Amino acid sequence: MQREETMTSSGEDFAHLTAPYRRELLAYCYRMLGSVHDAEDLVQETLLRAWRSYDGFQGRASLRTWLYRIATNVCLRALENRDRRPLPSGLSGPAEGPEASVAPALHEVAWLEPIPDTLFGTAPTDPAAIVASRAGMRLALIATLQYLPARQRAVLILCDVLRWQASEVAGLLEVSVAAVNSLLQRARANLERATLAEDELVEPTDPEQRALLDRYATAFKNADVTALMRLLTADAVYEMPPIPTWFTGRQVIGRFLGSRIPANPADIHVVPTAANGQPALATYRRDRDGIHHAHSIQVLTIAAARITRVTSFQDPALFSTFGLPRTLPDAATGPEHEDPYRRS
Repeated sequence: MQREETMTSSGEDFAHLTAPYRRELLAYCYRMLGSVHDAEDLVQETLLRAWRSYDGFQGRASLRTWLYRIATNVCLRALENRDRRPLPSGLSGPAEGPEASVAPALHEVAWLEPIPDTLFGTAPTDPAAIVASRAGMRLALIATLQYLPARQRAVLILCDVLRWQASEVAGLLEVSVAAVNSLLQRARANLERATLAEDELVEPTDPEQRALLDRYATAFKNADVTALMRLLTADAVYEMPPIPTWFTGRQVIGRFLGSRIPANPADIHVVPTAANGQPALATYRRDRDGIHHAHSIQVLTIAAARITRVTSFQDPALFSTFGLPRTLPDAATGPEHEDPYRRS
């Protein structure tokens, strides 16, 4: 294979050459690390290493494959000294009831982070491709991947999510095809339960997702616990990283939220968004200073037109990643943002 491009040492030339791969590399690094911030750093490191060593790239593999090889090595090295990024439901059992005391936030834990849909992938027009793209970024899958050893994680993402051939992965990792198949078999066995749970998910159409998100947003803003409970499955889960306490069961969640959501609708402002291929809601709460402050990014998991899980990331630092401000003036109705489910 001939080298794909003849280029100078110009950074602009290299940036132009690698630009088509940045988003998919970000998605890959995010799947490996479970953090959008870490993923962005590792993509930068990947491209820096590629630029420095590009003169030695002989074109035996495609530029895309070469970049993935560098990204994989960067991720594997980064994971050597890092703990997995959990969700609260992966650390302990659920609270015994809605009256259970809520533990203080554990800021020392590196929690799993959501990723805005705007940062990864492309916009496929084929419905099957859209579903496949979303499934490969679902929060449940990313959370479960964190339990795998790093090399198993890489092989499973490359083979089962990105659909690479075992021979391609073997070349990338510089191991035998048999070694890749062995790693893949062990990874699949470790993920068997999670995979079954994912297969049970029914992918709603975009209008259905938007309608359910609208109903959830309205009920949440109005502290309408009865309406919220109607949207949940009987065994729904509600968790709030960095708070380790989490709840399961429609009735328990309803009673907990009833004691937490401000009764005055003016104290809450909501902005629809999308994360991990799932509908999401950014919430602001008005403080005594009269300003709405960033509170949480709530990611909804949906099956059969009901919400099975709400992961409410209570980290204002995430708002900038979603292109959202940290505060809103009291008089503002909220910033204008593109509706992720609106069709032109």
